Amino acid sequence: MIRAVIFDVGETITRDDRYWAAWADWLDVPRHTLSALVGAVVARGDDNAEALRLLRPGIDIPAEYAAREAADRGEYLDESDLYDDVRPAFSALRELGVRVVVAGNQTARAGELLRGLDLPADLITTSGELGAAKPASEFFERVLTAAGLDAATSLYVGDHPANDVGPAHAAGLPSAHLRRGPWGNLWAGTSEAASADYRIDSLLDLVGIVSA
Repeated sequence: MIRAVIFDVGETITRDDRYWAAWADWLDVPRHTLSALVGAVVARGDDNAEALRLLRPGIDIPAEYAAREAADRGEYLDESDLYDDVRPAFSALRELGVRVVVAGNQTARAGELLRGLDLPADLITTSGELGAAKPASEFFERVLTAAGLDAATSLYVGDHPANDVGPAHAAGLPSAHLRRGPWGNLWAGTSEAASADYRIDSLLDLVGIVSA
């Protein structure tokens, strides 16, 4: 029985359009250039931060985040960044008595912004706040501890097979692969994606899964 659903953030509940556009503007490069490099990084299976390093070799990404915040050009999220199925899916799951947790590889600031959206979730946290990031098992262990959850009855949902599906399994959690965004679509045919306990095209598909 699934008692909790834990959601990845980027390209699972939020669109990454604004995120990459803001980085392109900050680095003073055409948005299409950075978008194309993100695509290339996705195709290679590299971490998405490599797109920034291709543009600025040796870039200190945490320092750049801090500089952006100091210049009042830091991270920002509002309702338009959410996929349309997020609120309906979260609400439906909670009505079924399932706990809803949001936890992804984001900064502490992103965690603050997500909590500011007043989502129907029991806990929202990020790797920046937890002090551990996917694909490390420690990330999942800290999420489970923070939420008071059991791995075997907590389903992790994400778009990235290598960052979400495999690592969730290694940490003892069942998983659902979401075919959404660059990683979710490009890598949908991989063995890692196929190893997910469930494969979904919408977060609303989870309602039927937990009800079964």
